[in-house]
Amino acid sequence: MELEDKKRIVDALNKNFIEAGELSIDLRKKGLKETIKSDNTPVTNGDLEVNKIVTNKIKELTSEIPIVSEESSLNKKNELLETFWLIDPIDGTYDYIHDKDEFTINAALIINKKPEIGIIYAPAKERLFYTYGKNYSFEKVDNNEKVLDCKKITKHGEVKAVSYSDKLKPIIQKFHEEFKVTEFKKMKSSFKFCVVATGEYDLYVAEPRASEWDIAAGHAILQNAGGSVTDFDGNEILYGKKDFKNPSLILKRSKDL
Repeated sequence: MELEDKKRIVDALNKNFIEAGELSIDLRKKGLKETIKSDNTPVTNGDLEVNKIVTNKIKELTSEIPIVSEESSLNKKNELLETFWLIDPIDGTYDYIHDKDEFTINAALIINKKPEIGIIYAPAKERLFYTYGKNYSFEKVDNNEKVLDCKKITKHGEVKAVSYSDKLKPIIQKFHEEFKVTEFKKMKSSFKFCVVATGEYDLYVAEPRASEWDIAAGHAILQNAGGSVTDFDGNEILYGKKDFKNPSLILKRSKDL
């Protein structure tokens, strides 16, 4: 797929994501209908409606490419996928349900097991991030494209991290000490990838948890902006693994934090 083709797809999806985000907020204002899935995690009518909007648009744009979504059983048993879409219609459902603002809408195009396209929209923050190739990562600000290049905007000598929890597990604490983290903040959803790509934060470390659709769009955005995404051993992260499970994660704004 050529760069111009990827850009055309992303441009179309950006508009679609904003529409889906507006719907997600409207549904929340009206009162969400919540159920518990078989894995004991919540899902709402907002998750399902956003999934429908995004999935239908992707089918329209790339009908030949399979789709794997958190909120659908389609293609989840296929262990031969190499080029496919990963969708997480609402990442951070807890925040979504509880009127918090870090939940995101996510889609990533995986080509040959690597994330090439990524779109993340945080509707409550009205922040849209996207990428369609190396050195082509952006945030849409006041209807203008702001290039994301992982440039450090934290203070000199400061290493700011985001964390999944307020209480660090020993292995995470060890990495924070190794990277000389000066402060960290709990942050939910794929928004973590975006604030590392913007330079607002420098680092995120996580044990194996969640699924590929939670990280693929952010992986593409951060990596194409010049950041680093590896497992604890420095290995490249590929997609289409059995059950779409994530390995450990280290997100770095730069080799030199």
